[in-house]
Amino acid sequence: MTFLQTYLPLIGRTFLAIIFIRSGISKILDFGGTQEAIANAGLPIAFWVTVFTIAFELIGALFVIVGFKARLGAILLLIFLVSATVVFHNPIAAADQLTAFMKNLSIIGGLLLIVAYGSGPISVEHSQEASTSDPIRNKSLR
Repeated sequence: MTFLQTYLPLIGRTFLAIIFIRSGISKILDFGGTQEAIANAGLPIAFWVTVFTIAFELIGALFVIVGFKARLGAILLLIFLVSATVVFHNPIAAADQLTAFMKNLSIIGGLLLIVAYGSGPISVEHSQEASTSDPIRNKSLR
């Protein structure tokens, strides 16, 4: 495995997920405003939608970055992002949302790659797989 194949997945996962960390923290710091925006979009149970939005963003992003359950983390982010794109960044409903829509499509593409290929060699998942498949480390498993 080359240097790039080893380290680029970690860098890519971090760059891909960091926007969700920032967004989740911003939503916590302005919980009321976020809840109001969700309610104004016509979504029911805005309080719970806000709570789950924050949870999906933060948990999903952390899972993706550290490579622990990265596929699950990417799926959580996809659930959030596809929903947000349809409700808040629909270029058919508002032409000025085209750039945000296209940005979200790009991020969705990156998340789909994580779902398909996993987290890569520098990740908690990879280190757990390596330790369970190492016969020297796992003499006690025999």
